[in-house]
Amino acid sequence: MHLRKLLPLVAIAAAVVVPTQAHADAAISGVPAELQDPARQVQQQAFQWQQQLPRPQQDQLAQFVQPLPQPLPELLLPPIFSNDLDGWIRNALHVLGQRGIPASYEGIHRNALRESGGNPRAINLWDSNAAAGIPSKGLMQVIDPTFAAYHVDGTSWDIYDPVANIAAACNYAAHRYGSIDNVFGAY
Repeated sequence: MHLRKLLPLVAIAAAVVVPTQAHADAAISGVPAELQDPARQVQQQAFQWQQQLPRPQQDQLAQFVQPLPQPLPELLLPPIFSNDLDGWIRNALHVLGQRGIPASYEGIHRNALRESGGNPRAINLWDSNAAAGIPSKGLMQVIDPTFAAYHVDGTSWDIYDPVANIAAACNYAAHRYGSIDNVFGAY
């Protein structure tokens, strides 16, 4: 079925479907680059409408949308992640998976707990990086130059954003160690 024929369905579904609460800049797989911005606008509008629906109707709509051809299910019902360590890791894994950056839940979780105790606002003011004026920041304790160099498209440029911090750290670890899964100490 051609996407053109599905546009009326998209317009209707956009008015009542739950879009992602994941990072607003995350790419929607299967949607061409030139249509990413309009697709995100559809998601945002759908989120606003969704707030008015009772949960049973949201569930019914999800059952209707899931069998549709891609990218419609992801566009209209993308994953929703909780705003906690588990959700941040799962959100980052979603973004990393779309970009082919290797990482596992266990590897990220282990390093996040070691580096910051799971605190996305953590900052290290005592190590050699801090002494050099570039303290390690965030969930995975990334320094500003590393964050900028290994920033992952589709995530925030805020180093304290936990998903962006995880993604940059995993991207750096993938380039330096093959994967965050191979990191068992300071990196």
